Amino acid sequence: MTKRERNATCMAALIGACLALGAQAAVAAGLYKWTDDKGVTHYSDQMPPDAVNKGTTVFDKQGRPVKKIEAAPTPEQQKAKELEEERQKGVAKLRDDQTRKDLALLQSYTSEDEIEFARGRAISAVSIQIKSAESYTTDLTRRQQELEKQKAALAGKPMPAALENELTSLNDELGRQGKLLALKKDELATISARYDVDKRRWQEIKADQSRAAAVGLEPATKAASNPAPAAAK
Repeated sequence: MTKRERNATCMAALIGACLALGAQAAVAAGLYKWTDDKGVTHYSDQMPPDAVNKGTTVFDKQGRPVKKIEAAPTPEQQKAKELEEERQKGVAKLRDDQTRKDLALLQSYTSEDEIEFARGRAISAVSIQIKSAESYTTDLTRRQQELEKQKAALAGKPMPAALENELTSLNDELGRQGKLLALKKDELATISARYDVDKRRWQEIKADQSRAAAVGLEPATKAASNPAPAAAK
């Protein structure tokens, strides 16, 4: 090792020792440890205003760390944090909504037969409405055909105003009944699909409860319906 190298090594060791002693002295006084924009670590009894949001470690007078203050997030980090919090809230809301629906489903039906009975009753009610609308449509169509025959028999002569108005009203009513029938038939399909979903979900919940019971766990739906009692004051 050359003389210059030895001198450089000694100087580095001396500087390191001075920094260590300075840090120990600062810590012993019960101070703050912080890092500036250039990456240099400082110890002081007060935090500079421009270093307050950069994070620090607080030491007691024995040099023991007693508190770590995280650096303030950047605008990008804060935005990302807010987005993640919103996402978590959305997930929690969906989970809570599903739990409430599951509890309502279990309270509504105790067996698959009850679900099928409710399906049949709902379908029957709409089917009656469809049959009534179809019967009414048949009567309207019959009268419409009669009026059309009368109109044709006039061989181009003007039809009496009363009959013309009746024919117009019949055509309008037949249009309304046609739309109503289409809606009711769609409703039948929707009812059947809804009960299919309810039945599948009911089966899934019961299967989950059976699995939980087999390993001695409490199902989520049961826990939600039986909240823990409040602690005595």
